[in-house]
Amino acid sequence: MRKSILITGCSSGIGYDAAQGMRAAGWRVFASCRKPADCVRLQAEGFDSPRIDYSDAPSIQSGLAEVLQATGGTLDALFNNGAYALPGALEDVPRDGLREIFECNLFGVHDLSCAVIPVMRAQGHGRIINCSSVLGLVPMKWRGAYSASKYAMEGLSDTLRLEMRAAGIDVILIEPGPITSDIRRNSIPHFERFIDWKNSARRSEYENGLIDRLYTSSGPDPFELPASAVTAKLRHACEARRPKPRYYVTKPTYIMGALKRILTTRALDRILSKG
Repeated sequence: MRKSILITGCSSGIGYDAAQGMRAAGWRVFASCRKPADCVRLQAEGFDSPRIDYSDAPSIQSGLAEVLQATGGTLDALFNNGAYALPGALEDVPRDGLREIFECNLFGVHDLSCAVIPVMRAQGHGRIINCSSVLGLVPMKWRGAYSASKYAMEGLSDTLRLEMRAAGIDVILIEPGPITSDIRRNSIPHFERFIDWKNSARRSEYENGLIDRLYTSSGPDPFELPASAVTAKLRHACEARRPKPRYYVTKPTYIMGALKRILTTRALDRILSKG
């Protein structure tokens, strides 16, 4: 029997490439999306595509039930990929904005993982792979809400890995960096909804930096890699006999991971404050 994997956030970017890559590697892929229209599009491409929206708890339960019905009650791997960004200075991020990004980027991930654990425990094996970020290792200005959610994911995953050791369930983090995706464009509605930048004490900084970066395409970021670079790490995390607890993907992740180990906080702050 083919091994099965449930991947969230498959409408584009990392999730879409992961679905394509894992299917090509022989896995049965359940490529979930938040929007029904995206599920229909992926179904037309031959995928099983249940609707799962991390911010909608009933969809997590119904989507997973659809997967388990199709597999006869088993699931070999879960790739928690779905997430979004809310750019803006932290002093301008309202409570509701921070709450909503945590609902998607952390609480929904937790709910789906906890729903999958009994299935994997019963079958005696399983892998839960969580897509974190270089911003789960180090912060960057204007990305505080997203970074906070990914720092929280790091702690959640590290603790869950310890707790699942005796259950035969591996908990793994993939930590990309600049990856070609729509995350910046997709963040615009959240920015427009929650960030009152025109009345911010930092208005000039928005005008001279973030606004242009959000609304004007300036080409790839330095060291940006295609989404297939994440898929390659995902496949290793799913298929290796002894998967690593963490997989770095891009050069900035390797560099920042090393600098965080060897530099003082003050020294690292000086570097990060220039970004």
